[in-house]
Amino acid sequence: MQIEFPLVNESQCGNRLNQAIEHHRRGEFGLILAMLSADARDQAQFQIDSDLSQAEKLTKQFEIPKPQALIADLSTTEPLTDNAQVYYQQGLRGFQLAQALTPEALVIRGHTSDDMALALSNCDPLTRLRQDNAIPKLPDFNQMHFIDQLAIQRQISATLALSA
Repeated sequence: MQIEFPLVNESQCGNRLNQAIEHHRRGEFGLILAMLSADARDQAQFQIDSDLSQAEKLTKQFEIPKPQALIADLSTTEPLTDNAQVYYQQGLRGFQLAQALTPEALVIRGHTSDDMALALSNCDPLTRLRQDNAIPKLPDFNQMHFIDQLAIQRQISATLALSA
């Protein structure tokens, strides 16, 4: 009998071990256990963190919390941590506990720096779109049909209306 691949840990057996126990097949159960690797490092519980770096393994082993974010970006889709409601509902001790468990960022802003955001707030919508590289490419209007020119102008006005 030729084995297709060597068994390293129990996770490769699937349901076979459970079925052997359930149906009282001691021979099959013994054969499957004998085919498993004798090295304890090959067991399934030691293979979970094989893709983590050394620093991530130590962080997980010593249960060190994630570092506090210094700057949070409002333009991303991930939710921001806001412990203000905890302070209003539970007081200072509740806030300190929430801050220790899920720290919020020290500075919360958009994808641009504060100075640039202040400057862009005083600019027209077209300049804001230029900053974000969101201006659609305009074809040569002299070579286009009048209906196509109207459609592009509507598209530009809709873009400007959304950004305002």
